[in-house]
Amino acid sequence: MSETVSADGTRIAFDRSGVGPPVILVVGAFNDRSTGAPLAKTLEPRLTVFNYDRRGRGASGDTQPYAVEREVEDLNALIHEAGGAASVFGYSSGANLAIDGAIRGLNITRLATYEAAFIDETVPPAPNDIAAQLEQLVSSGRRGDAVELFQTRLVGIPEPVVVQMRNAPFRPALEAIAHTLVYEAMVVGDRRVPTTRLRSVTSPTLALYGAESPAFMGNTAKALAEAVQHGEARGLDGQSHDIVPSALAPILLEFFAGG
Repeated sequence: MSETVSADGTRIAFDRSGVGPPVILVVGAFNDRSTGAPLAKTLEPRLTVFNYDRRGRGASGDTQPYAVEREVEDLNALIHEAGGAASVFGYSSGANLAIDGAIRGLNITRLATYEAAFIDETVPPAPNDIAAQLEQLVSSGRRGDAVELFQTRLVGIPEPVVVQMRNAPFRPALEAIAHTLVYEAMVVGDRRVPTTRLRSVTSPTLALYGAESPAFMGNTAKALAEAVQHGEARGLDGQSHDIVPSALAPILLEFFAGG
């Protein structure tokens, strides 16, 4: 493990592996760098992979107050570790963060996303104060309730399924990272594709989605690809929302390393 220091002094932990052009992995909600590790392993024969703990998770710091801009600065610190320019792969809400970084002008050479946390008109939006609701639950020690609010209102998991997961072996890990759900809610905002802002993105962009995922995932990936200056959307047969390295790696290697 290595560390870099973000603009506000926060220490950001990352693993660096592989050889070749640099790519940074940005994971989503309930994730830390362990989520990206299997994908990093499949990419490292041809890419230098930077797989990091977003602030508030794993071995990274969590300087307060939080702002999305601070996470963009964290990503920029990783880009500097990579030599000043890098490709970026973002997963789920991590894709939203990567997209925000591209919009804000970070030196992202190529951008690939997998099922960014956008919705279309077929999906009811979360309450406008969802971040404040999550903050209140976490600050009052109700981390489990925060997890379930996020799962039902932002992820869209049916409530009976959420109830069934209360005793799952991974539930304590979800509660341990519940404070970062406030951050995720701020990163995704209203979850609409920011079409106008995306017009400034000049980096070649590949918006991926699972063909087995709900239709809005494909719809929003296509909208993302159409909004940027050089975009392509592609569905992965047989895939849903989970990262499956064997399905993603060949496409990402072609996109980032040229085949």
